[in-house]
This record gives sequence, structure tokens and C-alpha cells, in this order.
Amino acid sequence: MGKKGLKFNSKTIHGGQHPDKAYGAVMTPIYQTSTFAQTTPGGHKGFEYSRSANPTRTALENALASIENGTYGLAFGSGLAAIDAVIKLFAPGDEVVCTSDIYGGSYRLFKRVFEKYGIVFHFVDMQDPKNLEGHINKNTKLIWVETPTNPMMNIVDIKGVASIAKKHKVLLAVDNTFATPYLQQPLDLGADIVMHSATKYLGGHSDVIVGGLVVKDKALADQLHFIQNASGAVCGPMDSFLVLRGIKTLHVRMQRHCENGEAIANYLANHPKIEHVYWPGFENHPNHAISREQMKGFGGMISFIPKNGGLKEAIGIVEKLELFTLAESLGGVESLVGHPASMSHAGIPKEEREKSGVLDSLIRLSVGIEDKEDLIADLDQALM
Repeated sequence: MGKKGLKFNSKTIHGGQHPDKAYGAVMTPIYQTSTFAQTTPGGHKGFEYSRSANPTRTALENALASIENGTYGLAFGSGLAAIDAVIKLFAPGDEVVCTSDIYGGSYRLFKRVFEKYGIVFHFVDMQDPKNLEGHINKNTKLIWVETPTNPMMNIVDIKGVASIAKKHKVLLAVDNTFATPYLQQPLDLGADIVMHSATKYLGGHSDVIVGGLVVKDKALADQLHFIQNASGAVCGPMDSFLVLRGIKTLHVRMQRHCENGEAIANYLANHPKIEHVYWPGFENHPNHAISREQMKGFGGMISFIPKNGGLKEAIGIVEKLELFTLAESLGGVESLVGHPASMSHAGIPKEEREKSGVLDSLIRLSVGIEDKEDLIADLDQALM
């Protein structure tokens, strides 16, 4: 059968991977070197300088491409460095249409860095792909999608957006951090670029900062590789090794994240002190039917609003939680809780973030892989 025909669970372990050529090491070694010996100028074994390429990073890039059903993977020093590389494809006057409910770091990069250089960003509610049409013009070069979105868990129809992107001959990039390729594979749905903050679920253990891109088209990959090397925002070999190791258990971790996420979402939905729960697995969640169609499951990310709550009430709840750790980030084996308005989305002006539902009372959970009964007990005591 060979490795090309592997199913997803096998791909996480074997996809794009080979025993090390030097000594047959089963696990890719950490090539902790900045440079490589040459026999004559240009006479090397495929690697000359670790900013351009490093065997450990190359193994990670091959693994990323494999699990996303892509052809070319690129690894960066962070998810934002990966996004930065995508936007560097464009020139002053070019326009990008983005999901309105977007990660605060992405918003900050777009608005406070790239807009200074003449790239124009439009933030649009994409829950109905038809909303895109009025925002696309001859200068539009990219549609940037998050789905599920951070932190409102809105679902965007990737196939629907892809058909519009192809009609107008613009690129479609999908931030697949929340879903991971275990649940959703955007390239198969028509996207041109998939982005990951591999810091989150792909690494899975809250011990590394890495970003990734995956594409199928060689010309696009060549452009991105040039930017990756020219800008130099690459991850080191140790970071690459940690994400490679994380990917090998992605499938078993995501299964538990999904199981625990469903249990916590239903617990919160039935709690008398909770006003609203945002989780795409509910039948009344907007675009639930789309999430069922394009995702294998609904993940472990949940947001909720307490009844009659405001900033004070939300802060009180997150401070009382014990098993859920109050911290930035998500996607680790441990459960985390965040307050988007003052943490992950603090860089978005209050008026703008509230338009998309990121109120001062909103709380976001990254449900880990602990025993769900313990997690529910922790929420119980915090909501008393």
C-alpha cells in the first residue's frame, strides 16, 4: 500500500516521515546546527544553512503537508509569523477580505502592521458566503477565513467561500487551528492555503511556539518559501521536534478533546446560571449543518456568557476555577480558561470586538483531556 494511501490516524505517525539517513533513527533527530559542511561551493547534501532548511524542520514540514492532504509544508517561529508570510505575498493597494470574528493577534497584525504599508483589510460576517460578493473588487487578492472562529465559534462554509474565491480568482486561506486536520481539511474543500498555530493542538502540550502553512500549488509554495527564507521567521530544530512529537498523538488527543468538549458544552447549556453557550455541536448553533458536513467532530473549544453577567462576574468565575488554568493559548492536554476581552482579543477596540459578540462577560474554555467529571466539578464550584 505504501505511505501515500494511509488513513489519517496512520498519517499522524508515518506521513511524510522516514528513518533518519545517517543512522536509521526512527524518530527524527534534533539537528542542532546552524550550518552544514560542503565539499565544494554548492556541494552539500540538501542542507546548507538552517534558516533556509534544517532536517528536523523539513521533517515537520513534510508531516504538516501529509496530515492536511497538501503537497508543500512550511514551518515558522509562530502562527503569526506564518500569517505574516502570507500577507507578504501582496503589495500596496491590494485588498484582503477577512472573517469579522477573528483572533486578536491576526487583527493586530493586519490593522496595525500591514495597513501602514497600504494593504487594505475588510472584516466581513462570512456565516453566509454571499456576504462576500459586495466586498470583492479588482484589488482583492485574498480571502482570510477562521472556522470555527475565535472566540465565537462561528462556522464558515469553506466550500461556499472557495467557489466565490475561484469565481473572482482570489486566494483562499483558512486558519485551521481550532479544528485541526483531524476534524477538517480545508485544502480538500477548496482552500489554497491552510494556516496553523501549531503551538496549539498540533504541539498539544503547551511547551512550544510554532506556526505552519500547507499548500498544494508549487508556484505558491515557491513564493512562500522565498518569503520564509528572506524574512527568516523560522522555528528552530528543538521546536520542530516537539511539534513532530505532538502530531503523532494528535488523533487520540483530539478524540478526547471532542468527547470532553461535548460533555462540558451540554453541562453549561443546562446550567441555570449560564445565559448562552457557543459550541458548533448544538443543533441550534448557526451553521450547525455546515459544521456537520465539513467537520468530523465539534472540538474542545467552547465560549459562554453567564446570566446577568458583566466584566466583574466573568473575572470572578475565571479566578475561582482551579483545574481550568487561567492562561493565554489553547489546545494543550490541560484545560485552560481565558477572558477574551482582556486577554486574546484585548488588541481589538471594544466597539469592534463587541460587534462580533466578544463582550466583557464572555469566557472561553479550551477543554483538555482530563476526566470530564473533574472538569465539571471544577465548573460547578466556580459557578456557585
